[in-house]
Amino acid sequence: MLKESSQKEALPKHPFKRTLSPILTRSPIAFLASFPPRECGIATFTADLAEAVDNAGLLAQSSQVIAVNPGGRQYSYGSRVRWTIERDDLESYRRAARAINRSRVQLVSIQHEYGLFGGEYGGYLLAFLRALDKPVTLTMHTVLEHPDPAMQRVTEELAQAVSSVVVLAERARTILSEYYPRVDTDKVHFIPHGTPEVPYAPTAPFKKVLGLEGRTVLATFGLLGPDKGIEYALDALPAVLQRHPDLLYLVLGETHPELRRHSGESYREFLMERVAELGLQEHVRFYKRYLDRSELVEFLQATDIYVIPYLNPYQIASGTLSYAVASGKAVVSTPFVHAQELLSEGRGLLARFRDSASLAVAMNTLLDQPALRAQMERAAYNYGKRMHWSSVGRSYCRLFQRLVGMPTQQRRAEITSPAASLGLLRRRSIAPLPLGPADFPGRSVASSGETSLVL
Repeated sequence: MLKESSQKEALPKHPFKRTLSPILTRSPIAFLASFPPRECGIATFTADLAEAVDNAGLLAQSSQVIAVNPGGRQYSYGSRVRWTIERDDLESYRRAARAINRSRVQLVSIQHEYGLFGGEYGGYLLAFLRALDKPVTLTMHTVLEHPDPAMQRVTEELAQAVSSVVVLAERARTILSEYYPRVDTDKVHFIPHGTPEVPYAPTAPFKKVLGLEGRTVLATFGLLGPDKGIEYALDALPAVLQRHPDLLYLVLGETHPELRRHSGESYREFLMERVAELGLQEHVRFYKRYLDRSELVEFLQATDIYVIPYLNPYQIASGTLSYAVASGKAVVSTPFVHAQELLSEGRGLLARFRDSASLAVAMNTLLDQPALRAQMERAAYNYGKRMHWSSVGRSYCRLFQRLVGMPTQQRRAEITSPAASLGLLRRRSIAPLPLGPADFPGRSVASSGETSLVL
């Protein structure tokens, strides 16, 4: 069901000069996505982006949100959320679009993930776009190679229906060009995943605050699930402990809510059993709760090496990786797409997928060579400045300005598929990807010229 606040939009209390861009003199933009207190990466990203856009100082009013509710669940949203959509109710997408058309919202920014919206590969979103009369920008948090025909069709139709597409990794533009031929790459823009601005500082004071004094700290954070590959990091620890007995590995974050609904805490319990089998009880700590941004930053500032043993080679964006790089952390990661991009040019080390020995070599390399680790930290921190939310917010605002100033016929394309087909789009999960080392051909070789790779 679509819900709309009864509160009227107030006009700006201060006058504007005629020379200002239209985006400065008109009403706010709206973000369509999941939103806190819902616990998921897109929700956190959207909240941070909305704040960054508002803080850029270009908008007359605070941005608003159209929040997507999953599976009939309701949340106690704050004042920024004005409308809601029920994920699996097709008509609620159309009602939301009509409500936006009647509002003074001037542009809609959609944060896109295939599982976030109803229908086959999120195809219900097309109904919203067909009914909407406002310019739209689509930020794609997932861009997959080798799509099946249904995913390719939905993706291409979404890209054709919006005014612009934003991707979070440069590689995503190439993927769209190679695997989605109907996508106009001229309207695809790269804006990096945003991060907080974290001072570059020694770890010791933060370790003291967190009770981690005297420990060499490794950390992984995020919503827990089998795709994170934490067990491979655990299996790597005995080889690292032989040379660095003060090591402590922090696994930060609760189990992903969707996984918890279906499987409970089975993955966490599996990891804890593995810790016991390896005798690592004094060297691994689990923090079983959803950490807010300030808590995550505090733990990152106490971290010596950030570990990302993810199993999905095609992951195009990682907020946790972005946070670690922008915080000036030395990173050991598997070579998924976003990691190859962010950790190139000496900003981190890559290890093979599903290979604990490779992870151990990478960890020991950085712990054995403090000068190398410090060099990587500085390179990561300097690169990460471009990902600060202040910079990312300004980039989105510049894009929004251009779109609002375009004539309607330039900024909006027609959806080519018949409207009736929307009712036939069923919700379907994405088939699991092959996740062995051999499933990422051409990347697990030491001769990669862009990224340091540990074999």
